[in-house]
Amino acid sequence: MAVPQFLSWATTHPGAIRTYNEDSFVNRPDVGLWAVADGAGGHEGGGMASGLLREALEAIPASLSAAELLAEVRITVERTHETLRNLAKQQGKGILGASTIVVLMMRNNHFACLWAGDSRSYLLRDGMLHQITHDHSLVQELVDAGAIRREDANRHPQGNVITRAVGADLDEFVLDKASDRTQPGDRFLLCTDGLYKSLQEPEIANLLAEDSSVPVTQAMIAAALAMNASDNVTAVAVAVN
Repeated sequence: MAVPQFLSWATTHPGAIRTYNEDSFVNRPDVGLWAVADGAGGHEGGGMASGLLREALEAIPASLSAAELLAEVRITVERTHETLRNLAKQQGKGILGASTIVVLMMRNNHFACLWAGDSRSYLLRDGMLHQITHDHSLVQELVDAGAIRREDANRHPQGNVITRAVGADLDEFVLDKASDRTQPGDRFLLCTDGLYKSLQEPEIANLLAEDSSVPVTQAMIAAALAMNASDNVTAVAVAVN
């Protein structure tokens, strides 16, 4: 029996306080495509926005080459942004619904990430956790400017203010990109801020490295809930065989 190139796990939860979940995820190891989206604006807004992203990414055909997949993901996210903007204009609103997005693609010993907002991608390699993405958020801008310390960012009173999102009223919508080669044993994590604001990075790294009967994402969500995660919590983990 052939060993699969990737193993992946995905879990989402409303969190310890909220009764509804605006997060969505995509888990397609057969294609080499994963994503996490964090909606803003309630069920009818944020839930719809993240759901549209999920549906559009799940509809991408499996037959595409690596270059075609990257281009199709970019087009799909940009098209969803335009759909949300048009719906908002039709209803006379500035924003009807918006969502962060972070997408991971892997083919032929390479990976690429596309993102907008503050949902994150991490890489665990040789026991070290590296953040691949760079948040599009007000607190990240303050950290970059040296106005606040990185370790204080998660407790900042404006920690929920994002500066870029799918469906947001922006002069120009741009997806950032990061890419590199993969190595056997690499583990990737996509997650919403409900996870990384509940758990410290050393704990995330330890949980991501676990090989147990419990899927790593379930263990992460359980740990976040134990810390009374106030937001929706979503995690998608990918292991490179």
